This record gives sequence, C-alpha cells and structure tokens, in this order.
Amino acid sequence: MAKSILVCDDAVFMRMIIKDILEKNGYNVVEAENGYRALEEYKRSKPDLVLMDITMPEMNGIEALEKIIEMDEDASVVMCSAMGQESMVMESLALGAKDFIVKPFDDERVIEAIRNVLE
Repeated sequence: MAKSILVCDDAVFMRMIIKDILEKNGYNVVEAENGYRALEEYKRSKPDLVLMDITMPEMNGIEALEKIIEMDEDASVVMCSAMGQESMVMESLALGAKDFIVKPFDDERVIEAIRNVLE
C-alpha cells in the first residue's frame, strides 16, 4: 500500500510541484494550505509523513509542527524552507522535525528526505 504524505504550503503552485514529485514516486498526497488545515487533515487522514512549509499565514509551520508533535509524538515531519531560514530550520529540528528540504526543490532531494525518514 502506498504511503500517504500531507503537503502543507500556502502557495498552490508549490503544493502542485511537490504533489507531482510525490505522485510520480508512488506516494498518495493530501494537501493543506496552512497550519490550521494541516492539523485538521493530520487528525483526519493520519498520514505517514508531513511536508511542512515554515512561512505561512494564520499558523506557521513551526507552530503546526509543535501541535502535531503534541498530538502524536511519533509523527514524521519534514520541514520545507526557503534559503535564509536557517534559524527556523534549527528550531524546527529541535522541536521534533525529522529533516528539512530547501526551496527551490530538487526532486531527488525531496524523495531522499522522505525515504530516509520513512525507512
């Protein structure tokens, strides 16, 4: 059975890019446009992994990461960041994120990060 991945990013374009990469590699994708929706979708679909953007309106990725880890301490979350967000990446790793990938995405790096966390 294919693993499911929750992709949380406020930019529709970024979600489309990530979804395309993941589906080409056999993953099922669920989407959320902000941290609040990610929490709702996490509870509903119990994905195997979450790809979480850091900078989003309403609830950012770090806040959503904290809440997901509170709900499920075994959650697998990989953070997505733009260049120059190193301090936020370090904070998210300290809070329980398993890895991070940097935008713009390299397809191979995205799949490598996911496989490393899921295996």
